[in-house]
Amino acid sequence: MDSGCRLIIPTEEYLEQVADYRREFLDADSSMDGTTSLKRIADPKEWLENCRRYMDKSTVLEGMVQATQFIYVRLSDNRLIGMLSVRHYFNDYLEKYAGNIGYSVRPSERRKGYAKAMLRDCLPFCRSVGLDRILVCCLDDNVASRKTILANGGIFDDTVYEPSEKVTLERYWIEL
Repeated sequence: MDSGCRLIIPTEEYLEQVADYRREFLDADSSMDGTTSLKRIADPKEWLENCRRYMDKSTVLEGMVQATQFIYVRLSDNRLIGMLSVRHYFNDYLEKYAGNIGYSVRPSERRKGYAKAMLRDCLPFCRSVGLDRILVCCLDDNVASRKTILANGGIFDDTVYEPSEKVTLERYWIEL
């Protein structure tokens, strides 16, 4: 099924939409998973530079991992619908609590199947960077995210408590 959207590496062309995406999440008091620190970085140009640093293994900050940031753009109106980050490998934190993939769909576009399609659409990229399976985690009370992961072949692994955020997470593996 074609969602009518495409995963795109963000460019300057989308900076205004990135700012709008951030604003919508803040207004909704919703988490911005899979956005490479967009919650912390208010300036879209600075955010884009940060994303580019993460994409190159030689410029990733110490203790962090190489990651590719995508935006999910609806082709019919060029609207930024979601964001997804693929972490190419783990550090200790990612291996236990966050996994290879983080994603979010803007609040005004939820419940339309975009998260499911976005996760599905990133799987070929994951294979292309050498991953043979990916770990995806979600809050234990996030029914929509759980359904998204399961619809993409997620197999439940276990539940863990993340002490700094004081949340319980479900961990799922997707074989590629």
